[in-house]
Amino acid sequence: MTGAAEIAGIAFQRGWPVQLTDGSSVACSTLANSGSSVACGFPAGITVIATDLRSMTETDAVAETRRITSRLSPLTPHLFLKTDSALRGHVVGVLTAVMQSMGYNRAVYLPANPSKGRIIIDGIYYFNGTPIHETDFRFDPEFPATTSVLSERFPDAAEKGIIMPDAASVDDISRVVSSYDDGRTLFAGAADLFEQLLLTHRKINKTLILCGSTQSRPPLDIPIAPMPREIYDGDSDLSLWDTSAYIATGSLALTIPYTHRTGREVAVHLRSMMAAKACELVAESCPDHLVIEGGATAWATLRALGWSQLDVNAQLAPGVVRLQAACGTLVTLKPGSYPWTL
Repeated sequence: MTGAAEIAGIAFQRGWPVQLTDGSSVACSTLANSGSSVACGFPAGITVIATDLRSMTETDAVAETRRITSRLSPLTPHLFLKTDSALRGHVVGVLTAVMQSMGYNRAVYLPANPSKGRIIIDGIYYFNGTPIHETDFRFDPEFPATTSVLSERFPDAAEKGIIMPDAASVDDISRVVSSYDDGRTLFAGAADLFEQLLLTHRKINKTLILCGSTQSRPPLDIPIAPMPREIYDGDSDLSLWDTSAYIATGSLALTIPYTHRTGREVAVHLRSMMAAKACELVAESCPDHLVIEGGATAWATLRALGWSQLDVNAQLAPGVVRLQAACGTLVTLKPGSYPWTL
């Protein structure tokens, strides 16, 4: 559980929405696995699934791993097996089960945590400069460290297609990731390896801004998609509104550049069109951050999305509040009459 919480914290710190659950509730399509927990990547973020595999017998740990991986898509692109950084656990058995279930050709097992003084040099594991079998880990009740040589601790790893590289620094881990990250290699190891993988697969934050006021003058440095006049006048459907920049860049602001029509019917039409277009874009690629200007536009959009309950996340300025939807998207609401000063 502590290993699961550790990688969940790393992912959260790197800006990913994170869920922490247990192995009984696995119902996702991508997996990152752990010697004592399993983590699962999904479009909106990362789920860390704690399974307590290390406390099981090897037979039970392998069976539990196969149960979880049987519910996942083969060859998931962002799968990671989180293992103990002191070499404990049924490493080879669990890794082999994941590889066989998910179709990976090989695995890189790197339990080193250089940031915490745990390194591997010439295949020997050192704990703050001391071979691990000479530390208190030799007294571990379940997995005593009887040797510091990885090939002796895991004698069948090589024949199973498991590579165990050296790493004496975080830069070494980065080089390992660069060398083996080919989409067909399963990565397994400690927190430093997981963090380097997150840095390699950086999260692209998607932002969608709805400028619901025709008087809006937002100081935006992202692509803008103004509502076409034909839609504004009610003479065309949403297909005319070019919002391709949202998928291409990950960010977009929808604006209303015209003011020549007035009346309640016009107001209802404009916010309905804005809400409908927002729904299309959210369905196509859910944003990390949805900014909505104007109370009527916000009401229409959130109702159309079905986001009926949001948690307060922060007050950014008087009247400007950031909320969070159940799906993880942050929603910032700004009154239409307030200036863009954030």
